Amino acid sequence: MLSFAIPVALAMLAVAMGLNLLRLVKGPSTPDRILALDTLTINTIALVMLIGITASSAAYFEAALLIAMMGFIGTVALCKFLLGGDIIE
Repeated sequence: MLSFAIPVALAMLAVAMGLNLLRLVKGPSTPDRILALDTLTINTIALVMLIGITASSAAYFEAALLIAMMGFIGTVALCKFLLGGDIIE
């Protein structure tokens, strides 16, 4: 069952990442681009998790956790910069 589900999930992730990249480039406003970048980060986490399931390695899951933490910090920093113009007060 996994031999069928993982390629289908990878194809769906590829489509989702392509659409996110399109929104990141074409986005009409800065908040749209920030949201697209955050969604692209979430899709990257899902991609790393799928690769980890395929490879049966715990290192990929730790990498996904690090990507999640960096994505959260990056989104918060971009939003704070957008609202106030300064990240560190």
